Amino acid sequence: MSFLSFKDVSKGYGDMPVLKDINLDVEEGEFVVILGFSGTGKTTLVNLMAGLEMPTSGSVTFKGEPITEPGRERGVIFQSYSLMPWLTVNGNVALAVDTMFPELSKQERAAKVDHYVKMVGLSHATTRRPAELSGGMRQRVNVARALAMDPEMLLLDEPLSALDALTRANLADEIEAIWHKDKKTCVLITNDVDEAIILADRIIALNPDGTLGDEFKVSIPRPRDRMEMNNNETFKTLRRDVTKYLMDVGIEAKVEGSRILPDVTPIHGVPAAVAKAQEGLIENRFLDFSQLDKVYPTPNGPLTVVEDFDLKIDKGEFISLIGHSGCGKSTVLTMAAGLNEISKGAIRLDGRHVEGADPERAVVFQSPNLFPWLTAKENVAIGVDKVYPKASQTERQDVVEYYLERVGLADSMDKGAADLSNGMKQRVGIARAFALSPKLLLLDEPFGMLDSLTRWELQEVLMEVWSRTKVTAICVTHDVDEAILLADRVVMMTNGPQATIGKIVDVDLPRPRTRKALLEHPDYYAYRQDVLDFLEEYEHGAKPKPKKLAAIAAE
Repeated sequence: MSFLSFKDVSKGYGDMPVLKDINLDVEEGEFVVILGFSGTGKTTLVNLMAGLEMPTSGSVTFKGEPITEPGRERGVIFQSYSLMPWLTVNGNVALAVDTMFPELSKQERAAKVDHYVKMVGLSHATTRRPAELSGGMRQRVNVARALAMDPEMLLLDEPLSALDALTRANLADEIEAIWHKDKKTCVLITNDVDEAIILADRIIALNPDGTLGDEFKVSIPRPRDRMEMNNNETFKTLRRDVTKYLMDVGIEAKVEGSRILPDVTPIHGVPAAVAKAQEGLIENRFLDFSQLDKVYPTPNGPLTVVEDFDLKIDKGEFISLIGHSGCGKSTVLTMAAGLNEISKGAIRLDGRHVEGADPERAVVFQSPNLFPWLTAKENVAIGVDKVYPKASQTERQDVVEYYLERVGLADSMDKGAADLSNGMKQRVGIARAFALSPKLLLLDEPFGMLDSLTRWELQEVLMEVWSRTKVTAICVTHDVDEAILLADRVVMMTNGPQATIGKIVDVDLPRPRTRKALLEHPDYYAYRQDVLDFLEEYEHGAKPKPKKLAAIAAE
């Protein structure tokens, strides 16, 4: 008999079906991962397991009995923390212990609280309240609280998705260690392929139409070390197969438009004859960061966030800037955009000093910052109307529609921004940036707020549009695969404060690039190892040695 079982389960809301014909059996002690795109019904699936919702048809059973309501035997950990803000770490965990074990003495209940708080590594923070905790620490409290209920089964609904990459990896490792120790049955809902492979006995895809897709067994021995797996052939094959399946079922072919970009000159450009005469003059060192410093005043004196950042970028290069949180990546980007004053040194673009914001430097932020009362087309047109003052209204309209078509919004141009999904809003942001015909494109974790599978799709969109323009670009990211996928060079920053360039890797992989093709390229994992080794070296706050920095500067 299966521990948890779905038989012909469908779930809909009104006339909208979400899950269709789900048949699933989870065995006792198994770690199953459900992997899929946003909007495929993953959360609905876990709500049915938890007894928070009932199926429209079919049956969901736990140990042979129908699930009709929530129960202590099924502990749930959600994406949001839902902690009581006025209670300490111990107080939040004690809520679960006091509810589930009222027959125990006060001393015995306190011992249980201590046990679970220690299990998630928060013994040093027992008296802190949620407002004093980082996102990762708050989610650890959530995990401890669920474990304190001593459930027979753990249901994890994207518990790590709101965390930065390093915290997410560390907490995933802790969840795996807890599972391995107690052998509780676990079902994890996630959109991260690497996370799924690290944790799962079985990975089951959830298709965009709400049906279950292919199943992948994970035969890699435990414990699974992230660094070692980068050189594990089974890991590489499984990663490629899962990625290919998800992309095939989830990313529809882009609509190839027939629209032709009009031949108009933007305001920050030059007449065609002058442009032709100047061809080839500024190719090397098109963008020049020269001994750049950023210093902020603090009550304790000046704080140097970025120090001696020195980088030369040729015209048409795509640079990825990567490093741990707080290393100054976004600070460098905002200085290049003219949005953040330079403390020392200089930035020159096309031979001229960067001073203040200018449409020749287009920025795509993590949040697209659209005007919600305007349509997608109107949001892009705002910049275009200012940058192409001499173009006709028809020509400007063609520029707007060309780029919206290129990012896959041909059918959504007239939708209001408030009615667009997060992924669609970011498409508008990308279209708006390219429509400005910038000399420099700056991307500050442009896909950081999106689930990893939606990121894949928009990375493909970005690469497709960039390949047509070859605009010089810098992308700040914390995602190793994204950094390699996009870049000609990956520039790695040391830890802050006084962060600087710690290593540069030239990515000699063929273009145009696709994620599926790179996962099969024989050199891909060597580049990935280079970046992972650097990030691991600086994971715990290490500082570079002066000789090492001198060698990098001399390259």
